[in-house]
Amino acid sequence: MRLISRFSVLAAAALLAFGCPQASAQSKGYDVFVPISKYMAGGDAESLSAWFADNLDMQVISRERNVTKAQARQILKSFFSSYTPRSFEIGHTAGKGGKKYAFGTLNAGGDRFDVTIFVAAKDEKFLIEQLKVEKTE
Repeated sequence: MRLISRFSVLAAAALLAFGCPQASAQSKGYDVFVPISKYMAGGDAESLSAWFADNLDMQVISRERNVTKAQARQILKSFFSSYTPRSFEIGHTAGKGGKKYAFGTLNAGGDRFDVTIFVAAKDEKFLIEQLKVEKTE
């Protein structure tokens, strides 16, 4: 019984540490953009897609559209295979209530991209509702 209790505590801590999207949207001090940034920097479309809303607005290099979570994952996989990420830095974040946004810079494939991410709290968790990736001129 004691072993199960310890395992439960460790599992819960691991989920929070690795950016589980179910972490409470209302948690004080929780920065939703920390795990999202990690997945952007690593080109991990699969893990990043766990943060997507069921439908989201997405613009990758100029093509803007409303897509499903599965479509968004495929679009990012394709983008990351063409432009291998080297780094991702968030330069500014803001928000009010259950909505937040971040502006960042992605260095990938020898190019720089401006990234805008909008998240909203839904059912006690933050989900990405809009993601823009625009090539810096």
